[in-house]
This record gives sequence, structure tokens and C-alpha cells, in this order.
Amino acid sequence: MELLHTNVNDMDITNIIRISNRPKVFEKGTNQMWTDPYISKNLIEIHLNPEVNLASRKPDSIHSSLDWILNFASVPKLNILDLGCGPGLYAEELAKRGHKITGIDFSENSIYYAKEQAKINGYDIDYIVQNYLEIDYQNQFDLVILIYTDFCVLLPAEQELLLSKIKKALKPGGVFAFDFNNDRNLDQKVGAKSWEAVEQGFWSPEPYLWLSEPFHYPEKKVLLFQHTVIQENKTPKVYRFWTQYYSMSDMAKLLDKNGFKILENSDKVLPEEDCWLGNNISFVIAGCKE
Repeated sequence: MELLHTNVNDMDITNIIRISNRPKVFEKGTNQMWTDPYISKNLIEIHLNPEVNLASRKPDSIHSSLDWILNFASVPKLNILDLGCGPGLYAEELAKRGHKITGIDFSENSIYYAKEQAKINGYDIDYIVQNYLEIDYQNQFDLVILIYTDFCVLLPAEQELLLSKIKKALKPGGVFAFDFNNDRNLDQKVGAKSWEAVEQGFWSPEPYLWLSEPFHYPEKKVLLFQHTVIQENKTPKVYRFWTQYYSMSDMAKLLDKNGFKILENSDKVLPEEDCWLGNNISFVIAGCKE
């Protein structure tokens, strides 16, 4: 394959080995997947595929998640903030149930798609392109949701920042609902190394070699999924996806430290299917402490 017929200087094997090695905890990669114009378009297709639990979960999981969250609510019509809303799968379902929705995501492609679908389906949803760490609301929402274990991928300082902003955004008596990776079946969650060499694919429309490797940092309760994309005459791209995992007591302590208390929790919200569903994922509804 032509991709592999480059000289040593072009490939810079030493550099590839260096950047592919086990990094320090929370060390950033060189590139961002969610805002890459090409990759983000591929992500839309994955989000919308009802047969897979990648990028978004399958429709039955979306419905069961919202059923569990809304069952706690005492107000029939809620003002809801959907953080990391993606292409609007949860937002549209909530709008269909009669709630007022604001959806925020920093993927322009996702928000563009969500807006177009809302027009087509006649839903009045306020979609905003924004990093949700930058929100600035005051006593506005009955419910804030953050689904698909997004909370786990935030750095500890980002988690604290977001929790402070959510506290301000909630009305008195409002709640924050989210899910997180728990500490069950960690050996399955870590997974194994893999690679592929293709003419074009998910990571690029041009030929590339893709190296994928997981790392586990048990002392920090952190997993890393690292993807290195190598192309001819280009600097290798490193995508790092950090995710933390927690016991319920760990999460209760984190929330308490940041002014929240757990009002409801469950690890039976999602259907049993793989190590990223079923009782491997815990859900929490948290309210502000008095």
C-alpha cells in the first residue's frame, strides 16, 4: 500500500512511538474530534444510526433514560437545558412530550442538523453553538441534563466549574440529571489495541494508518482511549478521550463538595447489552443543598 512506502524521515517512527506511548493523566491530544469538519460530519451519521450505541444511544435507551428522569419531576411542563445536545435526539423527544428546551453543543454540524430537524418537525427548540462550560444562566431551568457520560470526560476542574454554573442556572427546587461510568467490569471497558490502514475512512477522506490503544490509570480511576492517525507527509494526529469512573459513594462526595446532594439514583435505567450499558452506567438526579 502506498501509505506504507514512505521513507523513515516522512514517517518519523521515533516520533510516532513517542506520541503513542502512555501519556500522563489528562494530557491533551494534538487534535479535537468533535469540531473537525470532516469527522464531525461522520459523527452525525453515527449519532443518527438507531442500530448502534455510539455517539448517541439507541432509541430505547434514550426513551428509558428520559422516562426515569421525568418520572422524578413534579412539574408536568419543564424548562429544560440539554447540555451536549448533539443533533437533538433527546431535545426533540422532550419537546414532543411538551417541555420547553434549550440545547447546547459546540459542534456546529450537530446544531445545524438539530435546527433543521426542529423546523421540519415543528418543534420550537432553542439550539445554541457553545461550549457548555461557558454557559451563564441565572435561576432559569427546572431541569438540566447531561447524558451519555459526558460528565466523566471533563477534567476535575471542569467538573467543578460546570457544577457551579448549573447551580446558578437552576430555579429553586430545580435538579441536575446525568449519567456516569461506574466501576463495574473495568477489564471489559479497557479493551485491547487495534489498528487499520485504509484509503479513506472515519478519520480522514485520505489514506491513513490508525493506531488505537487503551490505557488504565487505576490509582486515579481514569481510562484513556487514544487514537493516533498517521498520514503521508503530515504530522501525526493524536486524539485522546479521557473518561473517569466512580462508585456511587465517590459521586456523592464529589457532588456534596460542590453544593449538590443526590436525590435519586439508579443503575437499572439502561437495557443490558454490553459493558457500556445496563448496570455499568449509573444515573443520578441531584439537587442543590440548602
